[in-house]
Amino acid sequence: MWQKAVAVVIAVCAVIVGSLAAAGLVGAAPQGEAGASRILAVSMIEPNRAQLTVFSKAMDRPIRVSVLLPQKRDVPRPTLYLLDGIDGGVYTNYTQSGWTYQTDIATFMADKPVNVVLPIGGTGSYYTDWISDDPVLGLNKWETFLSEELPPLIDSRFHGNGTNVIGGLSMGALGAMSIAVRHPELYSGVVAFSGCLDQGSAELRQATAASVVTRGGNPDNMWGPLHDTDWTEHDPARHVSVLRGKPIYVAVGNGVPDPALGLAGLASPVGGILEGIVLKCTEGFKAQADRAGVKATYDFRAGLHSWGYWNQDLHRAWPTIARGLRVHA
Repeated sequence: MWQKAVAVVIAVCAVIVGSLAAAGLVGAAPQGEAGASRILAVSMIEPNRAQLTVFSKAMDRPIRVSVLLPQKRDVPRPTLYLLDGIDGGVYTNYTQSGWTYQTDIATFMADKPVNVVLPIGGTGSYYTDWISDDPVLGLNKWETFLSEELPPLIDSRFHGNGTNVIGGLSMGALGAMSIAVRHPELYSGVVAFSGCLDQGSAELRQATAASVVTRGGNPDNMWGPLHDTDWTEHDPARHVSVLRGKPIYVAVGNGVPDPALGLAGLASPVGGILEGIVLKCTEGFKAQADRAGVKATYDFRAGLHSWGYWNQDLHRAWPTIARGLRVHA
């Protein structure tokens, strides 16, 4: 049944391709900004929300980043990195993350003693280092940005204490979990909502590749053809053993709307299909994690592939996030 769902998604992908170049996603760094990665500008757009422009040496361009700051900032604090879904800022013209646009994260996190870092952009990138430049999606070295360039800048500017948790939803869930298994020394916990965390089969890889196509990208430029070893190297389920002992939270819906959420629990028709696919991925991830002796908190809940559920997931995941960040829930 789920194989048919993958086929439906691939068919949908074929008609959704758009032009990101016209939206200004792809562009060179300003003149004179070819040096080390650094913060170019900081503006406080709200009392507890900073907007950064960060020059990424790896991607040779400026990247926008939102940082939600706690009410009390007198001591060093840990940092939560949250990644966006497949659109990565499209709906706000790359002015803010989907997290601040679609959820109550700013209010929810305001009284918690942590920094929350929200990269803006990365549409269709899976927040990974692509093996080749893409004609539409450009140069993507997001793993390098998130694991090497950005954390020291955040810690220095916003008094981070070096303790980090990474998470994300949909595309960002796979991106976050993949980065976590590849850099276990950097992230002390990970949360993933509605992500295809098992990339071990051709069908599931095809679904991931198809989602890249919907945003105009060529998935061969990401990790190569579906049989390439780069897909295996970035497969969280394959490498989940390195997360043993870390707080992990994984949530996924069953493809059926939850009436309790009302309008917030609805989605486009493809939302049910997508959640059915990621449910299969999550089941595969859990099976491999169980075999590896990796304990995680799983929420196999009702729901579709939409923001109403991910906002709910953030609230439910907070105790796990807090353990990873070593703060009180």
